[in-house]
Amino acid sequence: MLSIKHHGAVQGVTGSCHELFVDSDQSVLVDCGLFQGAETSGSGADSNSLEIDFDISAVQALVITHVHIDHVGRLPYLLAAGFTGPIYCSKPSAALLPLVIEDALKVGVTRNANIIKVCLDRLASQLVPLDYKTWAVVLLNNNTKVQVRLCRAGHILGSAYVIFRLEGGALCRPKGATYNKYWDVLFSGDLGAPYSPLLPAPQSPYRADQLVLESTYGDRNHENRATRRKHLQQSLEHALSDSGTVLIPAFSIGRTQELLYELEHIIHQNKHKAVSKTRSGVSLNWEDIDIIIDSPLASRFTEVYRSLANYWDDEAKRRVSSGRHPLSFEQVTTIDDHATHLQTVSYLQRQTRPAIVIAASGMCAGGRIVNYLKALLGDERNDVLFVGYQAAGTPGRDILRYHNKPNGYVVFDGERYTIKAKVQQISGYSAHAGQRDLLNFIKRMRVKPQKIHLVHGDNNAKQTLKGLIEMENPECEVVVP
Repeated sequence: MLSIKHHGAVQGVTGSCHELFVDSDQSVLVDCGLFQGAETSGSGADSNSLEIDFDISAVQALVITHVHIDHVGRLPYLLAAGFTGPIYCSKPSAALLPLVIEDALKVGVTRNANIIKVCLDRLASQLVPLDYKTWAVVLLNNNTKVQVRLCRAGHILGSAYVIFRLEGGALCRPKGATYNKYWDVLFSGDLGAPYSPLLPAPQSPYRADQLVLESTYGDRNHENRATRRKHLQQSLEHALSDSGTVLIPAFSIGRTQELLYELEHIIHQNKHKAVSKTRSGVSLNWEDIDIIIDSPLASRFTEVYRSLANYWDDEAKRRVSSGRHPLSFEQVTTIDDHATHLQTVSYLQRQTRPAIVIAASGMCAGGRIVNYLKALLGDERNDVLFVGYQAAGTPGRDILRYHNKPNGYVVFDGERYTIKAKVQQISGYSAHAGQRDLLNFIKRMRVKPQKIHLVHGDNNAKQTLKGLIEMENPECEVVVP
């Protein structure tokens, strides 16, 4: 009997992991992500307890929607728990996944090269890259045939929403549901916002009988692309006006490349426009501003992004054809080794020129951004610009919450750091679909879902979206696990 269990992204937005049971003995897992901040699985797993906390004896295959850490971060633990089945993902994700897992192992498990190699070799032996919009059989027995199809989700390069097509078997359906030859179950993964940089927008499928839908921004809408870029430029110009450093916490994959793409366009359009001055009074134009990417992982991802330009959208391809280099322009400096990272942090503490620093992690829960924040949060000339979601319990959420409080501070490694830097958030600059985008994803299906599970969102976002879906689709059963 078909059923779905949610092992993560239920009490928040991280730890995505969902299990589709075809019957009591066979299931397919969708994602196996890391928990961040205070979010948990509800049955023992959290950001510090990464072991698999559910029975995997029925799991025949894993399908990965995309390679963000909150969707794949527990994959090494799944392998350690004995999972030996195929791991399906898109071809771009297959190119990016080993980099993500290698970094996750180095940060959270071990730096032993032999152990890391064994894990990556094991991963490579189980990985099955798929083309978009092609059907592949993932389960086949005497009673039931299950196929999978990946479609572009527009979230990051390689991201996909997943359609499972079940034929035959004693399938469990919502009360009153109709069923003919097959039953389509769709897992959205993370859907992108329309007109995101670099990527084609997600298009709704013809049908979905049952839908597991993300709801990160189920309670709000995003600005359009032009407005988002304008706000990014205005925020940066305001931040750079006093010759300080702008710190942008960003995920190494997806957000960093999108920011580079947008910054290249801003510089291209405004290269001779004055934006700041040095302490000695020398006027600086946009083309003079240093942009520092301090993340070895981000630079490796950017190389893969460039090598997969055939998956970019038409606008990005046109820019390349015109001779522009949207991910590798001359103002960008990449910091690789740790010693240079520390020298850069020290330099920026006493610098006389403004700079923009993009570094991971996106929620300030680790990575090189932490050293920048420790060094620069106490200087009112500096700015922190958030362009992504900040989960509860993360330092990023605390900085947003307490920056405008008297004596506001954030804790890193058990020590308090006073927040004197200015803090801004561009909430519309998100790789996630907004409320109307999520509703349109359902609306544009010719055959609407008869049952929808809302996951990957705070409670208010899920409940708000639930009410709107029920209003627009009164025949649909909407559940919040």
